[in-house]
Amino acid sequence: MPAKNISLKKQFKGTVEEGVTAVTEALKPEGFGILTRIDMHAKIKEKLGKEIPQTVILGACNPEVAYQAFLVNTDVAGLLPCNAVVRDLGNNRISVELTKASSMLEVLGDKALNAAALEVDKKLAHALENLKL
Repeated sequence: MPAKNISLKKQFKGTVEEGVTAVTEALKPEGFGILTRIDMHAKIKEKLGKEIPQTVILGACNPEVAYQAFLVNTDVAGLLPCNAVVRDLGNNRISVELTKASSMLEVLGDKALNAAALEVDKKLAHALENLKL
């Protein structure tokens, strides 16, 4: 069985830091703010002494949507925030990957949340379309 695509992805010219800034700015008009930043490459190096390409995971949250989803099903808290990943592909190329809310929330099997998740997917897709690098 082929792997399931859980993210909206697009490649750009630029550095990871430029990508992080651009993603942060593109998500704002969609109601998202960045709650967390994990420099995955640094943590892998620190904990395992191993090297991976520069990879930054941003925890993005739309507070209104998160609140409404929590009211429907408190188990949603374990699946928040939405992740935005910016990875170095080499040669001044990066990948920006926004995890689809529908992919994450389908594990709950809650039909009321599925519709809301699809709306979040639209917001994420719009942010990715409007990302400027």
